[in-house]
Amino acid sequence: MANHKSAEKRVRQTAKRRSRNKHVLSTMRTYIKRVRAAIEEGDAKTAGETLKDATKALARAAGKGVIHRNQASRKISRLTKAVAGLAKG
Repeated sequence: MANHKSAEKRVRQTAKRRSRNKHVLSTMRTYIKRVRAAIEEGDAKTAGETLKDATKALARAAGKGVIHRNQASRKISRLTKAVAGLAKG
């Protein structure tokens, strides 16, 4: 365990950040799963609506530094492409 005041504070800060990052990451993954589920069902309308939420969650996670901005961009691109393909077919 930490022996100095500064080390104890660092432990508290790390725990707070870890919990915040875990929440952002979990929320992001949930929204992505909802989009993928709508795509699997072939429901273009629901997929389009959930895509907006997923895009916001991905952008928020990238903005907070939980995931890399290029990873967020790649995931948004792939989900958008899948939803657009669903709308065509």
